[in-house]
Amino acid sequence: MNIPFREDSKFLPILKCSKTLIAIALTLFLSLPLLVSAQDSTATAAAPAGGGDAAKGESIFKNNCAQCHAATDERVVGPGLKGATSRNNMEWLVKWVRNSQAVIASGDPYAVKIYNEYSKTQMTSFPSLSEDDIKSIFAYVDQAATAAPAAAAATSGAAAGGSEAGAGGPSDLFMIVLVALVVVMLLVLGVLVVIVSLLSKAVSGQTEETADGDFMTRFSNSLKAIVTDPAIRSATVWVFILLVIKATLDGAYSVGVQQGYAPKQPISFSHKLHAGEYKIDCNYCHTGVNRGKSAHIPSANICMNCHGVIKKESPEIQKIYTSIEKDQPIEWVRVHNLPDLAYFNHAQHVNVGGLECQNCHGEVEKMEVIQQRSSLTMGWCIDCHRKTEVNTKDNQYYDKLVQLHASESKEALKVADIGGLECAKCHY
Repeated sequence: MNIPFREDSKFLPILKCSKTLIAIALTLFLSLPLLVSAQDSTATAAAPAGGGDAAKGESIFKNNCAQCHAATDERVVGPGLKGATSRNNMEWLVKWVRNSQAVIASGDPYAVKIYNEYSKTQMTSFPSLSEDDIKSIFAYVDQAATAAPAAAAATSGAAAGGSEAGAGGPSDLFMIVLVALVVVMLLVLGVLVVIVSLLSKAVSGQTEETADGDFMTRFSNSLKAIVTDPAIRSATVWVFILLVIKATLDGAYSVGVQQGYAPKQPISFSHKLHAGEYKIDCNYCHTGVNRGKSAHIPSANICMNCHGVIKKESPEIQKIYTSIEKDQPIEWVRVHNLPDLAYFNHAQHVNVGGLECQNCHGEVEKMEVIQQRSSLTMGWCIDCHRKTEVNTKDNQYYDKLVQLHASESKEALKVADIGGLECAKCHY
């Protein structure tokens, strides 16, 4: 609908400004998908120089090199490989990997320097690896080195926010900012549309002055009428009371709930590295998980089964040596806590229930810093007992119970049906 604007109206500059702001807000709002695309594109690592298949090189590296070398600049048994392709050409690297002893014997300055720096320990030779295999190894190393800063930033952001960034998508922090921008843009658009609608009427001359005064006076009077209306006042008071009650109840129900708790430990231990990359079974360190109520926190001696020879120079590993020398236990901070009135048996859930660690503790193999992922509340446990089916296959203990349950219900036998909701099962 065409509105005849009065050019002499005092509201015309405000109307034009408001329409300009709407155009800017719409432009920014429509640009948000482009920001997401830009975020995704920056997360894609550049292809490594020098050729080679990085995916193939990752497999070869983990099977042959990871025991002594890191893809970063971290020193393990041997030097970190980050930047190796910039320190030496590929021809030299191929000779070194296939037969390091021959390169040292030839008097090569860099080879002799590395040999002396690492206590005259010679690297194992890999004559069976082809030139393409070795190029693939260093392609993976270059790619890992390029991706490491972005991965570290994502990990720190996830630890601070209690979550981890999803693979292949923007980080959690970026998504929070994106959602906030969308909300702000929508609010700005809504307010500006209202303003433009009101001002359009004023500029077009459709607002006639009456005994109540001009447009702004009547607008002010309308606001006063709304504020002083008894019904609106009463509704506002009740909404405020309900919000206070809800906040109080939320606070009461959250007492003792430490979901997202990730305390700083005396030694920086990475479950992502040990359980994820090196695929060390949880039972190897937590020895009690199959045998008793507690899973047990590993002793320093278990750490030394590997670290007696691996990464001995690491400052974090030296803390373990110090603990052993002083005959003092490592004071780990417990992450998952249950109240004293609750009984939980790891062996019962792992051996009989067949649960994986991830069912309660989350994807531990992806956590750089361990944290409590589940609420561990009574309601959370009861909900699991109500939904989890009992595995009765090849177990004569349940034969008669299954027949009795089948005669009374068409649903599968759940933990709740065999006493999983009885108070005395967990409280004593």
